[in-house]
Amino acid sequence: MLTFRFIKYFCMVVALTAFGLEFDPGLIGDTVEAAPVPAEDVQVLTSGPIHEAFAEAVELDPEPGIVAPKAPPALIEEIPPEQKPEGDVQWIPGYWAWDDERNGYIWVSGIWRVPPPDRQWVPGYWNHVTQGYQWTSGYWASVRQAATEYLPEPPESVEVGPSSNAPSPDYIWMPGCWLWQYGRYAWRPGYWAAVHPDWTWVPSHYNWTPRGYIFVSGYWDYTVIHRGFLFAPVFFPRAHLGLTFSFSPGFMIDLDIFDDALFLRPRYGHYYYGDYYAAKYYRRGIYPLFSLHARRVVYDPIYAHQRWNHRNDHKWENRLQTRFRERRENKGLRPPRSFNQRTGPAKVGRSSGPARLDFIMPLNRAGKSKARAYRFQPLSEKERRGFSQREKEVRTYQKERQSRETQRRNVLEGKASRKPARNKEKFSRSPIMDRSNTKAGRKKAPPARYKAPKPNPNVEPLQREPNLSRSRDKSRKSEDRRQKAVVRGHDSKDKVKKSGNRGGLSEDRMQKSNDRQQKGDDRPQRWDEK
Repeated sequence: MLTFRFIKYFCMVVALTAFGLEFDPGLIGDTVEAAPVPAEDVQVLTSGPIHEAFAEAVELDPEPGIVAPKAPPALIEEIPPEQKPEGDVQWIPGYWAWDDERNGYIWVSGIWRVPPPDRQWVPGYWNHVTQGYQWTSGYWASVRQAATEYLPEPPESVEVGPSSNAPSPDYIWMPGCWLWQYGRYAWRPGYWAAVHPDWTWVPSHYNWTPRGYIFVSGYWDYTVIHRGFLFAPVFFPRAHLGLTFSFSPGFMIDLDIFDDALFLRPRYGHYYYGDYYAAKYYRRGIYPLFSLHARRVVYDPIYAHQRWNHRNDHKWENRLQTRFRERRENKGLRPPRSFNQRTGPAKVGRSSGPARLDFIMPLNRAGKSKARAYRFQPLSEKERRGFSQREKEVRTYQKERQSRETQRRNVLEGKASRKPARNKEKFSRSPIMDRSNTKAGRKKAPPARYKAPKPNPNVEPLQREPNLSRSRDKSRKSEDRRQKAVVRGHDSKDKVKKSGNRGGLSEDRMQKSNDRQQKGDDRPQRWDEK
């Protein structure tokens, strides 16, 4: 049943429309408390994107964000849940994400998150462009960073994997990347690095913005179960006619999905969870983590750490592939496609075979999951108001970033024919940041940063073809990329060898590092493309 406040807002919209006046959602939001969305108008999603502040995969060749044909709805006044995990967790608000299957927007709910050590969250935003509305991703910046440096587009990555065996099973390969030095890009080769069980290393990478590319230095992040809590994304069928309304997430995503039903969508820059086993999703660029297609365009820190955890289990990847094929062939083994807030996951079509997890659960069941590293505690009204105020600060910070990165876009485009150059601009610290360095010692300090090889100026940059990187879907054309990488590997490897670099290039990134994995991945890879 619709609330009286919501009906009142609806009448205001109708009245303004009848008199031919343009409705401004912010007008109501500034004068009247936002109305809570009716429960019957909230569809909890059992499949969808994972908040990018919780987990991110590293794009080897970053591209401009996706363009949606419609404008996103007004931002939601998202109220944190009435409970929070114990410890130094912070509330990071949600955002609108484009769902091409629904041809509309879904709300990626906010999360409780322990910020990575010495990092601050810079939220993403939607920006109006000629073709529609374009997404610019958020990222974890260094807290020591006092200015943002916008760089020219980096060349295509020449990373194709290791050319030598790992020093020991406790090492994993870190991909190389281009570094801006002395007015040009120089290639820093990949390298072998020792793994730390309780930490995940996110390698250096670039994030696209309308103003240029931002270099994000590598950093340590917590393992998944120590990062905080995820809440399920939701769909508002009516989007509430453009009204500003309030919403409080109440259904959590079990973190066991990272071991059971996790996918990558490189072009959208997100992890996805749930039921994406049908062949149509593979064709849309949503890949299982073990897929070589995904790993040819992104580096997945979570999967790399999982492989290391199972390094002594030689059948682990085969079991992943077998489970994927079984769920592809048998819908009853897949996670549920719908969720009723009263009755829970849909039971229709469920198989009587092996048990499987239901990944969505109400907040009051959070402490019963085996993967929980935190306990929940009630949130006082004062604390809740404090987090709500923090959300407003994040929105203001988000708008400042959008203004900073879009106001000079036309000027930079006018200089496109000139010599590429970097540009800097100071910015304030984010409201969401690691604050442990202000305390008397950290309970659990991260390991020392990896010592990466020095850049090799002898590797010749390969400029991207004009407009090609903007229009192609790298995930769907990864085979073409592989063939190009082989050709580049022959040319670049010779130059790398001359400089004495051991972490050079190989013809196939997986063949020399793990022949067993190559054989295991090939079988489902061909099957997936059917």
